[in-house]
Amino acid sequence: MHSAEVQEQHFQRTFGFLMRSFETVLRDLGEDDVAQRLPWRSLWAGEGGEAATAEDYSSERVSQAYSIAFQLMAQAEENAVAQRRRAAENSGTLAADPGSWDQHFERLKAAGKSDSNIAETLSQVHVEPVLTAHPTEAKRQTILEHYRALYRVVVDLENSMWSASERAALEAQARSCIEKLWRTGDIFIDKPTVSAERRAIMYYLTEVFPATLPWVDFRLKSAWARAGFSEKLLQHNLPKLTFGNWVGGDRDGHPFVEADTTAETLAMFRSKALEQARGALTELGIALSLSERLQTVPETLTDFVAARTARLGHSGETAIARNISEPWRQAVNLMLASMPDDTGRPAEQCYGAVSELVDDLQLLRSSLCDVGAERMCETIVDPVLRRITTMGFHLAAIDIRQNSSFHDRALGQLLSATGEKDGDSFPDWEGPRRAALIKRELDTFRPFTTGGSGHGEEADKVVGALRVFADHSRTYGTDGLGSLIVSMTRTSEDLFTVFLFAREAGLLRTGPEGNWCPVPVAPLLETIEDLENGPEILDRFLDEPIVRRSLEKQAERNGDDMPIQQVMIGYSDSGKDGGFLASIWTLYRAQIAIAELCRKKGVRACFFHGRGGSIGRGSGPTHRFLRALPPGTVQGGMRMTEQGESISQKYANRITAAHQFELLLAGVLGSTLEQRNDPPDLIAAMEVLAQRGRRAYEDLINADGFLTFFDRATPIDAIEQNRIGSRPSRRSGKRSMDDLRAIPWVFAWNQSRFGLPGWFGMGTAFASLRDSDGAIFESLVRAKSEEHRWSPIHYLVSNAATAWATSSAPIMERYANLIEDIELRDRILGTIDQEFERTEEILTIFYGAAPRIARPEIQRAIDLRNQALEPLHNQQIRLLKKWRALRDDGKNTNAEALLPTVLLSVNAIASGLGGTG
Repeated sequence: MHSAEVQEQHFQRTFGFLMRSFETVLRDLGEDDVAQRLPWRSLWAGEGGEAATAEDYSSERVSQAYSIAFQLMAQAEENAVAQRRRAAENSGTLAADPGSWDQHFERLKAAGKSDSNIAETLSQVHVEPVLTAHPTEAKRQTILEHYRALYRVVVDLENSMWSASERAALEAQARSCIEKLWRTGDIFIDKPTVSAERRAIMYYLTEVFPATLPWVDFRLKSAWARAGFSEKLLQHNLPKLTFGNWVGGDRDGHPFVEADTTAETLAMFRSKALEQARGALTELGIALSLSERLQTVPETLTDFVAARTARLGHSGETAIARNISEPWRQAVNLMLASMPDDTGRPAEQCYGAVSELVDDLQLLRSSLCDVGAERMCETIVDPVLRRITTMGFHLAAIDIRQNSSFHDRALGQLLSATGEKDGDSFPDWEGPRRAALIKRELDTFRPFTTGGSGHGEEADKVVGALRVFADHSRTYGTDGLGSLIVSMTRTSEDLFTVFLFAREAGLLRTGPEGNWCPVPVAPLLETIEDLENGPEILDRFLDEPIVRRSLEKQAERNGDDMPIQQVMIGYSDSGKDGGFLASIWTLYRAQIAIAELCRKKGVRACFFHGRGGSIGRGSGPTHRFLRALPPGTVQGGMRMTEQGESISQKYANRITAAHQFELLLAGVLGSTLEQRNDPPDLIAAMEVLAQRGRRAYEDLINADGFLTFFDRATPIDAIEQNRIGSRPSRRSGKRSMDDLRAIPWVFAWNQSRFGLPGWFGMGTAFASLRDSDGAIFESLVRAKSEEHRWSPIHYLVSNAATAWATSSAPIMERYANLIEDIELRDRILGTIDQEFERTEEILTIFYGAAPRIARPEIQRAIDLRNQALEPLHNQQIRLLKKWRALRDDGKNTNAEALLPTVLLSVNAIASGLGGTG
């Protein structure tokens, strides 16, 4: 059976079961009217139902039912994809699975790469997903946990070996999960706190990811064997996977993240990491019950037990008193006794860093190999080693991010405290004066003040956060400390300033050669202008001695072969700033220029991709994204943000999480090794397209009355009332384009089905190129084809096609009718409609047929959702009219009472679209 048929078969079976279970739950609870109005009845019940009307939603129940139904459909789709991959593996066709290890190994072999070449590069691969709490997760944590429990039942039901009674018990369990979803409610009553967001992140770091790691390695080893490569080569060349975290560290425009928040997060992560490590070692000790009477104990192990026992003293003697004839188990007991704790034991008795524990585990592994127990190494020791090396004693490295303008105010307050002339007006200083002062201060180890606080709100916050890092590093080292990221980096001075704050906080180190910082300082280049200026910013930054010393010291600590400069690039604000075409291509050019600059400076650039969860904020299929990156810019290492609902969609379930990690690791390997020559004529064409797309986009957003159109034709005002994240939607509360964050910007356009951040400007740009240079236009069309594929244009066009297909001209018009100013409505909507039609025309040329026909699987999923989304949109429009009228009439109490229903419509539509922003 074809893999697509396998996927469809599993989808139909699972979706039918889930929807029938939902109907049963509703009828058992006396909700017959709601049950009869469930969507897609002809698909899963073989009969029609009664269409939901506007009045049905006044009780919120039908809207809630639709929201749940969308999630059940998503679970059926997720399971169907997993089953398709299993079928492909069984049939030996995984090489056709996009982004898989098998596909990459096949391509690399075809390109002449040997298994030793691949293994050597594989050992240099280091991927770090960074979890953020950006407010795009519309479902409560409790709801997410119920859905995860339900998915586990769905997977269990795939087992054909269950007896009838066992299957009935599982089906009853599924109905119980669905009932909990129905009874719990799907909206945030109050905005979640940072601590609540941290608990949600903790679930992934302690429950999902550790359990997924063995499957990540298993899939790699299986694919390696299928490729016919030497197994010995892989043993010591596994790629590195670690995690980063912004929750409790990211304070850019977030007033609720204080120094104490960061300290609590570091402490909590360390405590949980140590608890997890002890648990893993305990299980390892139980498993390694080898008797010394049945095999000769290697001298290395005997020496280790003796030395470690002597080092631990009484606690070491206690550890080996148990399991007296089982030396491997004794060794693990000694490792457990050496784990750090809060009992006040002498420091020399405890592991000072996770690397010491890793060394001991490697010795243990080697001693098992000495007695021929390789199988036990692979199945028992290696999973523990992987877990310990990945999660460390810290779970995830926490970044501190702050805005450059906030830093300016903080530095002004510190300068004022020292008596610097006009110090408090530092944010307004001219560039040369700023540069001269910062250059002067970089050369000294003397802080501005004698410590403490009270120098100003911004100064206290910035220095206080870095003081937390300084205190942590003195006690535990720098493991667990991520990067110091400067958002809206405009100049090199914005980065140099961080070193001055680090000096003030006691984080800076000094030596005979001068000052240096033990943690990375990274720019975040997020607007079009800042991305274009990125190479110049990095050029001056990397020439500064304190920066070079810092990078060299960090490389020495991490065992890197050369200094690494992390550079974060922003997809969200660049897209909001200049439109998606200009964003994509400016990011492309910036990466090439920065990577080349770093090579000339003897530094390796490690890009940190700040992608969002929707196409308008840089999202798209992971494997296509990685293949489309500029050649030479992926050199083994990469960080990327995972935000909002993307985290639950990609990682909530172990099977899906393992596949996502495979896509990341295999994709980075492929992008590092595969050589791609980007044709100069296509590069030149993309420059023209980016400029024309940007002009079209700017003409739209700068048009008279555009912000009024946006405010009234989208539910942005409701979204700003939504309790889906602890951070405000606007940086300072002003109602302007500059102040509005990219997340609610995209969220609002998606809700009202304009979706323009993901496609607007494409039609005008490509049509203009077609009319002015037909030959190069035809070259781009060919470059999208399978035979002549150029990954950047394929990624751009396919993403735009998906964003365009998810949009809906009829629904756009209904939302636009919320605008009372007819002239304004018709003028702006007319521009959007014309661009929508032009984009369809261009996509039809690229695909050789209308997008709806050329992409049947994608269109089928969209059409299926549209059937249920239609009444939800109608309902939301009705609710927005009523809610806004109540507010305009000053009936705030009535408006507040209606708000939960409005927010439920937002959540239901987000569920249907599969995302927010």
